[in-house]
Amino acid sequence: MAYSLFSRAAQPVAAYEQSPQFAGGKFRNVAPRHALGALKTLEVMWRFATGKPDDSVPRQPVPVYAVMRSDLLAAPDLSLWRLGHSTLLFKVNGQFWLTDPVFSERASPFQFLGPKRFHAPPITIDELPPITGVILSHDHYDHLDYAAIQKLAPKVEHFITPLGVGDRLIGWGVPAAKVQQLDWWQGTTIGGLQLVATPAQHFSGRGLSDGNSTLWASWVLIAGQGADQVRVFFSGDTGYFDGFKAIGERFGPFDLTLIETGAYNADWPDIHMHPEESLQAHLDVKGRHLFPIHNGTFDLSLHPWVEPFERITALAAAAQVPLVAPIMGERLDIRAPALSTHWWRKVEPQAEATAVDRSVALAPQPGAW
Repeated sequence: MAYSLFSRAAQPVAAYEQSPQFAGGKFRNVAPRHALGALKTLEVMWRFATGKPDDSVPRQPVPVYAVMRSDLLAAPDLSLWRLGHSTLLFKVNGQFWLTDPVFSERASPFQFLGPKRFHAPPITIDELPPITGVILSHDHYDHLDYAAIQKLAPKVEHFITPLGVGDRLIGWGVPAAKVQQLDWWQGTTIGGLQLVATPAQHFSGRGLSDGNSTLWASWVLIAGQGADQVRVFFSGDTGYFDGFKAIGERFGPFDLTLIETGAYNADWPDIHMHPEESLQAHLDVKGRHLFPIHNGTFDLSLHPWVEPFERITALAAAAQVPLVAPIMGERLDIRAPALSTHWWRKVEPQAEATAVDRSVALAPQPGAW
């Protein structure tokens, strides 16, 4: 079953043995990941079940701009739409690309239980035009949606994934000819868009027995040539690590960075970034405009849902980094994206004062990661 808690990657282990990221039958980070331990894991689960603050979900509906297929077809090249969480739609060379498409009601193996969407997607899969490529960062439920893949597969030409994630897709019935799997620092070019899988610090798994059986990655996207070239960095899910500097040295500067900023907590310091780290990652990869993602759609931590927006807003202003945070479904020009209008403050009128006050207590101390 696609949603089984015991699901495994489809490919035999031997297929990954040439990867420097693979050892002992599992993929791994460059630096060992902080382990919670059994008791701490139970404590965190208990807090999620009984101690969620009221403001972890929005008090009013999250605004969404409805997107029609005609809007997409008429839009100019180098347009970008945020559809939710880490799901983004790009138009490059007249072709459409999706990152981590999640359209289901819940980011969960069960559609009756688990994190529920705060807002509907701005467009349905049926309404989407043909998609040249889907780019996947890893296999967690808030990034890899089985139901979405099943509906997307007939209209998608290419699925570009880290090692092992593509084997999951093939196991789900996606034709193998549509799937291309890459290790860190490997790349491909499709329809004039260059894609490079770059390192991230995270983990993988969709069940009880398949932990780290697939790889996770960030992505570099390069379109055009010479003075017309545009570079975008998509972080996927990651903790802060020195790999960002290596990515910046090899591929920076970037016109736009799509950086994870949400679902952080002091109990998992090296798999998700606090906003201070998100800003530093943006600076490390030599980004210009910062676009915080991985927020605003699902309740995946214990912080107020609006807090990531406010903390990164304050930090970016202090560092004089232009911040891009559009309403879901709003079209952006990748070359010159409109700056944030702080739309979330209309949903949570007290958001600014509350989130900034909390940031003092929540900011990680030096050496916390």
